[in-house]
Amino acid sequence: MLTPFHLAIGVSDLEAAECFYRDVMGCPVGRRGQDWVDFNLMGHQLVCHRVPVLAQQFENPVDGDAVPVPHFGVVLTLSDFALLRDRLQKQGVEFVIEPTTRFVGEAGEQSIMFLRDPSGNAIEFKAFQNIETALFATE
Repeated sequence: MLTPFHLAIGVSDLEAAECFYRDVMGCPVGRRGQDWVDFNLMGHQLVCHRVPVLAQQFENPVDGDAVPVPHFGVVLTLSDFALLRDRLQKQGVEFVIEPTTRFVGEAGEQSIMFLRDPSGNAIEFKAFQNIETALFATE
């Protein structure tokens, strides 16, 4: 059984982060302090902390895409991926990497999409036909 992860990220505008994660992503709000708020990100604890300087960002080429680094995300079922993709597209979310399938016909074939929150934090959502066998597949 997988257990939830805890991830704390820096944001420049806590109110904009709350609107994004609550309203756009549909994450229930948890506890909060003056300079932080936590969210239920699909069963995982995501905490946004107001910080004066955000982390430096880079890109790394993967299967023809410029993948933002650092990034975080959640692995979903294909049906949950489709529901989230449709929700985000209906809200006019701008994707860093549009929803697509990469590594077609290879080990680790996956549906992916990347977006950024209002502070520029990169988020990836991915899905596999069979998560248990494909997530760490090498052949």
